[in-house]
Amino acid sequence: MTGSDSELAAKLQPDVPHAARIWNYWMGGKDNFQSDRAAGDGVAEVYPEIVVMAQQSRRFLVRAVRFLAAEAGIRQFLDIGTGLPTMQNTHAVAQGIAPESRIVYVDNDPMVLVHARALLANTTSEGVTNYVPADYHEPEAILAEAAKTLDFDQPIAVMYMGVLGYEPDMDVVRSIVQTTMNATASGSYLVLWDGTDTSPAVVSGAARLAESGGVPYILRSPEDLATCFDGLTMVEPGLVPIPLWHSDDPEDQGIDAYGAVAHKP
Repeated sequence: MTGSDSELAAKLQPDVPHAARIWNYWMGGKDNFQSDRAAGDGVAEVYPEIVVMAQQSRRFLVRAVRFLAAEAGIRQFLDIGTGLPTMQNTHAVAQGIAPESRIVYVDNDPMVLVHARALLANTTSEGVTNYVPADYHEPEAILAEAAKTLDFDQPIAVMYMGVLGYEPDMDVVRSIVQTTMNATASGSYLVLWDGTDTSPAVVSGAARLAESGGVPYILRSPEDLATCFDGLTMVEPGLVPIPLWHSDDPEDQGIDAYGAVAHKP
């Protein structure tokens, strides 16, 4: 571990549940602490489907990136709020289809930063994988750093995968997404999913998360999420529960998380 990694590790606060680590736990990862597992179990007690949601969120990412790389011809990806590396990360999927793909990950979590070097090492010789330590509330700073790796004169897929609920003000959420998309070229795409307030159980789960000491997560209505796509053209089937977007499993069912992929004219 380098000196900079040691400094980051010192900021991990293992006794305080953290969103990225709780999500890692739900997904079956090992990069989490007892506080994270306790918080995650507390949510799962009142909303067991959260584990399915975590797993389905990664399947949605894989299908969306596969569509963008294989069918839409996208070769640049800006994954904002990427979270802890698990299986089938954005760069692995994109470069598996188009080895020359360029990916920029963005996150501000100390544990994610500790793992960044391992993530960066796993890339193709033709492509580029880079990392920007930043908060999504700073879109201008993200864009400036991402421009060192990505060509904003060419189409880019901008990804917000289950992270925007940490901002309580929907107007701020829309502003963040709009600022990012305004900087991209025609032919770019927005990929976005988030938890929705579409059942009493998921609302109870969000309340339990806050009670456990985790950072509160604001659930939106599908109608609110749809406003993030204003000015863009959604790819069929539009904004739907994430298991149903280009599903490759006939047994997939709806869940309290909606997502879509949309094209910038």
